[in-house]
This record gives sequence, structure tokens and C-alpha cells, in this order.
Amino acid sequence: MCQDCGCDKPARPGHGRKGKFVHTHDGHTHTHAHGDAAHAAQTALLEKTLDRLAGEVKCAVITGDQQTDNDARRLRGRGAAVMQIQTRSACHLNAGQIAKALPRVVKPGTRLLFIENVGNLVCPAAFDLGEHFKIALLSTAEGEDKPLKYPTLFANAPVVVLTKMDLAPHLDWDAAACRRSLRQIHPGVFIIELSARSGDGMDTWIDYLRKLVS
Repeated sequence: MCQDCGCDKPARPGHGRKGKFVHTHDGHTHTHAHGDAAHAAQTALLEKTLDRLAGEVKCAVITGDQQTDNDARRLRGRGAAVMQIQTRSACHLNAGQIAKALPRVVKPGTRLLFIENVGNLVCPAAFDLGEHFKIALLSTAEGEDKPLKYPTLFANAPVVVLTKMDLAPHLDWDAAACRRSLRQIHPGVFIIELSARSGDGMDTWIDYLRKLVS
């Protein structure tokens, strides 16, 4: 196994983090968004995102869980091709699984491919799936110190989405401390605060995605 990206091929020069591992289709480079954190928050945000982009930006989703296709069933019917990968005993997706899934899920004209990894802050962060970049999701309910406890994901993610902001007034959660933790780990990080449930902050998120493919 390649130790850089976790795929099922032997490591070779130029492969993995230090080389180019970018998938293209019909001459267009895919933008791969890779999120980790509370899996339910990921799926809820993807539901709202696909609804907002339907008919405007053609999207595809690969979602990973150890068992069930519950997330895929939630995401289908929202204008995007969706494929579920069951990792069984594994705690993360790997690049080999993604490579096999791409021809089935990424159709001509696809502009955004979201890869929803298995929902934890540790294992998925260590493996390159061929994405252009990682997007980390951090729920307000998880605590403001998580970036300091699990720095790998947040150090590698140029964008962090703080989710469930509608719960913030009801939690012992320090927003300023959370932002400080994120910027301590990744000084240039772009932080988006939103609630998929209430819709607050969703315009900023959707505008960000539109700019990626413009």
C-alpha cells in the first residue's frame, strides 16, 4: 500500500502528497472537497448544498461509511450522482476505492466532486484521496479545543466549516477560542460559520463553492 495516499498500489515516485494525483474528466479538473468530523453534520450540509446548487453546478458525491447506505439514500434525488462506499472494518476511505468509483459517479459536465469520508478527525486526515483540498467540518457541539487535540486534519485543510451554529447560544462553547485554535494550527485558514438547519451562513458557503468553479 502507498503510505502517502492509502491506495492499493505500491508507492512510486511522484505519487501521493508530493506528486500530482489529480483526476480529470472531459478536460475539466474536478474539485474534490473532503470533509471529516461529525458525519451527521456532513450529510446534512451536503443535502442543503446539493439542493442549492441543483440545476446550476453539476455535482457528484462519494460517501464512505463502515456499513449501510443511509447517507447515500439521503443524498439521492438532489440533482447529483451519488455513490456509497462501505469500508467494512476500515476507518477511512483510500485512493484505490476512489479511483474505482470515479468512472461510475463522475459524469460528463461534473464540476464539483464531494468526498464525504468516514466521520472521525484522526484516520481520514492521514490519507490523500486525490482531492484538490480538504474541507474540515467542526461542530460547535464537539468543543473549541478539537483543532489542538487533532491538528493533522486542520493543518491540512485550507477551509474549515463550523457547523451547528444554531446550537452555539445553548452550549458552553467559546467561538473566539475556537477561531484562535484553528489559526494556531493553520494561520491562513478560511473559516465559514453556518447552520444547515437554520440556513444562517449558507449563502457564504454556496458563494464560496460557486467561485471554485467559476
